[in-house]
Amino acid sequence: MGRRARQQRALALLPVCLALTFSLTAVCSSYWCEGTRRVAKPLCQDRPGVLHCIHYSRGSSDNGSQAVQYIWEMGDDKFVQRKFHVGLWQSCEETLGSTGENCRSFQSVIPAEEQGVLWLSIGAEVLNILLTLTSVVLLGSRVRHHSGFHWLKVDASVAILTVLAGLLAMVAHMMYTTIFQITVNLGPEDWKPQTWDYGWSYCLAWGSFALCMVASVMATSRYTAARRELAEKKSGQKGSQHSPQDFQKPKASESVWETEAAPSPAGCALISVSKHLPPEAPGKVSVC
Repeated sequence: MGRRARQQRALALLPVCLALTFSLTAVCSSYWCEGTRRVAKPLCQDRPGVLHCIHYSRGSSDNGSQAVQYIWEMGDDKFVQRKFHVGLWQSCEETLGSTGENCRSFQSVIPAEEQGVLWLSIGAEVLNILLTLTSVVLLGSRVRHHSGFHWLKVDASVAILTVLAGLLAMVAHMMYTTIFQITVNLGPEDWKPQTWDYGWSYCLAWGSFALCMVASVMATSRYTAARRELAEKKSGQKGSQHSPQDFQKPKASESVWETEAAPSPAGCALISVSKHLPPEAPGKVSVC
């Protein structure tokens, strides 16, 4: 029975640990949103040996100051699509012709009036992580120790902490979504994406919110069941305390009257009643 109880406690700890892992991974990563940007191709001198370029020099200048470049690529051929991804902290974009990335602070990209909202979003994410971590510690102590803890208080605290963490996470995600959409419309031209969508970090963040809600419901269910069981035990103990007194009370059908016949004049018998009479009543009753 102890092993089964330990397994149930470990199972209750699982969703909270997953929620904490998802939150930490999402906050530390930069794949909340990802997409492509349409940028013009660099000049020919930046790409030696590239096709579609004609170099024509006027005069005999060796420094190339009189050089003219002709590019016959037209329309969309003059542009290239660069992939980018954005997180809470930074925005990264792939480098053309190499495997590296150019990253810059996401705070430097968003409009100035929205930077306060970004910090509120980050603060809510940090509080969400702290509350979830506290829940993990409480449930971990519940798994490791069998006695000496007030498990009802632990379950009640975990239910409150996880629901608060989930609500904070929901508010933080919604604020970040709003900030990103505003930046897409009002941000700098050298950052605006052509196409974008939510990334895997954004999905992990909302998965953490869902797991916090599940953990809160489970803790509330355990708390309710424990309170009901405790109330039933108390009522059973009160019933067992009253039951001996009930058995000591004599029933009317089992009451015994001790009688004693005595001769009396005129054919009457005097019966002595020894029990169940008031003290001031006569001890004998005349029966004719």
